[in-house]
Amino acid sequence: MRNRIVDVIKMNPTKDIEASGWIRSFRANKFISINDGSCISSLQIVIEQDNFDKTLIDELNTGASIWVKGSLIESLGGGQKTEISANEIRIIGKADPEELQKTILQPKKHSLEKLREQGHLRMRTNLFGAVFRIRHHMSFAIHKYFNDKGFFYINTPIITGTDAEGAGETFRVTTLPLGDKNIDLKNDFFGKPTHLTVSGQLEAELAALALGKAYTFGPTFRAENSNTTRHLAEFWMVEPEIAFADINDDIDLGEDFLKYLINYALETCKEDLKFLNERAIKEEEQLPKEKRNEHSLLERMKMVSNNEFERITYTKAIEILERSKPNKKKKFKYPVEWGIDLQSEHEKFLVEKHFKKPVVIVDYPASIKAFYMRQNDDGKTVAAMDILFPGIGEIIGGSQREERHEVLQEKCKEFNIPQEAIWWYLETRKFGTVPHAGFGLGFERLMMFVTGMTNIRDVIPFPRTPNNAEF
Repeated sequence: MRNRIVDVIKMNPTKDIEASGWIRSFRANKFISINDGSCISSLQIVIEQDNFDKTLIDELNTGASIWVKGSLIESLGGGQKTEISANEIRIIGKADPEELQKTILQPKKHSLEKLREQGHLRMRTNLFGAVFRIRHHMSFAIHKYFNDKGFFYINTPIITGTDAEGAGETFRVTTLPLGDKNIDLKNDFFGKPTHLTVSGQLEAELAALALGKAYTFGPTFRAENSNTTRHLAEFWMVEPEIAFADINDDIDLGEDFLKYLINYALETCKEDLKFLNERAIKEEEQLPKEKRNEHSLLERMKMVSNNEFERITYTKAIEILERSKPNKKKKFKYPVEWGIDLQSEHEKFLVEKHFKKPVVIVDYPASIKAFYMRQNDDGKTVAAMDILFPGIGEIIGGSQREERHEVLQEKCKEFNIPQEAIWWYLETRKFGTVPHAGFGLGFERLMMFVTGMTNIRDVIPFPRTPNNAEF
């Protein structure tokens, strides 16, 4: 089996070593730089031109894939500790130089929009290689965290007949002809209206109310006609649920979970994070001063890792915002008053200007939160919590779930949710109900924070957005 470049660059000099990769550059007909995606670093191959056939030399083009065998020696040049002095080279897959000029593989700077247009190739760039290696490590860390904490992983339905969020912006799933209003939905495949899920939470609750602690990590879908940098039609959600737990247990879990993930990234993805950090600094140097981040990517990550999260009520948050200079000088785009849903500008002020660390806001007005959140004794608020991060805003949203059967029935009426659609959810409150809580972490939001990417389309391999289902 071939050696991966990530392993080769850690080796001591040795004879008879093999490696494979895609050519990044070929300089002076002597120095070939190859990369195989296992790390951000490339491996330098040194050849003596007279030792190789001219036809082969002519085919050593950027983008071609090669196999090489030779001796790993100490590098005489800068930029790398070792390099391979090649004895044998074999072309695995050719790359036409003329066709290459039309692609993002040509060695020059490309816009992120151009890279998205060639999603089949963008993972071969340094930028997206780094992003998607980190995405893998974060996925693994999520499963490791919950496994080590005694959670059970549950696969929840992708096709469902319920809408956990009550948003109504769902993708319908049907085998019936579209557009015919006279069709009886009882004749549809599932015998009733179904759609792609917006959340696995309700089903994860069922698991927690039997197994104690459960989580789901899977794709979710929302048919929101939005083209902002923060929205996708298909995205991934991490949703843990814990039985015999209240809102404070939920907040504790959320803070511990996020700190674990950030520390895991800082420890495991050092080389890729260093590259992304340096890239972001250079990019921001081109921006007006007022649009630059006050802190670098690594500084923002350490801000999360090194600080206890500030915990305040929604009412306290509104009071802080009302007294703030931006509000008094009418610099907020959205007015501040009790009962509003906090906007990004409000969250940004609380995290980055006022507290200068992550913030947890708890006890939101019931009118702006979902039906399943537990009603507080004041009759106005629910035991909901959001965790806010620098540069991102809300990264986790959760709550203590309403465990009282009668109260949940009333909430269904208030939110116009047919009880027959979620009879099974209500029934769990009739047989040994217990306080329980959970939250949702948008995986792509986490990825934006960890990589410093500012468009959510750049942290998922194949983004699904309005009018875009390519690749």
